[in-house]
Amino acid sequence: MMKVVTTIQALAKEIQAAKQSQKTIGLVPTMGYLHEGHLTLAQTARAENDVVVMSIFVNPTQFGPNEDFESYPRDLPRDTALAESVGVDIVFAPNVEEMYPPQDGGIRLHAGEQATILCGASRPGHFDGVLQVVSKLFHLTMPNRAYFGQKDAQQVAIIATMVRDFNFPLEIRVVPIVREEDGLAKSSRNVYLSGSERQEAPAINEALQLARDSFLANGDADSALAKAKAHIQARTHAELIILNY
Repeated sequence: MMKVVTTIQALAKEIQAAKQSQKTIGLVPTMGYLHEGHLTLAQTARAENDVVVMSIFVNPTQFGPNEDFESYPRDLPRDTALAESVGVDIVFAPNVEEMYPPQDGGIRLHAGEQATILCGASRPGHFDGVLQVVSKLFHLTMPNRAYFGQKDAQQVAIIATMVRDFNFPLEIRVVPIVREEDGLAKSSRNVYLSGSERQEAPAINEALQLARDSFLANGDADSALAKAKAHIQARTHAELIILNY
């Protein structure tokens, strides 16, 4: 029967018992409001480990000013039922005070140059916060493997670099993107989309596919980018910003 623990002390007892029994541990870090993508991570972990731990924690350190920390969707009863349905053994659902007790100063990780492009370019400090919570989860759960979605490609790359550089004794497992029938990647934040935005959103994936096919066909990056841009402009009302790296 699945256990739900909310304190580090209670989690430590469960992890210690698993380690003493020489059981492998798979960790699935999440911020909750689970969808099929999260459940696929858990199912993959279930197939590859003796014990599956899922964390459900909306991490404040990865939200910037004026971002959606307070409004981020939360539904722990729903999430625990879904986690149990796919074979999760332990849900770790701490509050903010448990994960970040009041302190003066303290040590922080810096994500480095990988965090200065793509999503990180518009969210300074975001990936520092991601590394802070993920490193804590790695220490607390001592997993053999940790599972992340390919959807968050930049995040996965930065976490993998942390694992390499700090010699965490675990394997990062990257699970393919789970999409809606129309191609939109499943995401907890999709609930923010209006009806018209939801109809337009798949155009982003379509544009990326067009760009990929174009580049593979002729090797011309400028042409591939132009086709993607034209597709998005023709099918959405989004403001399109092209960043060059």
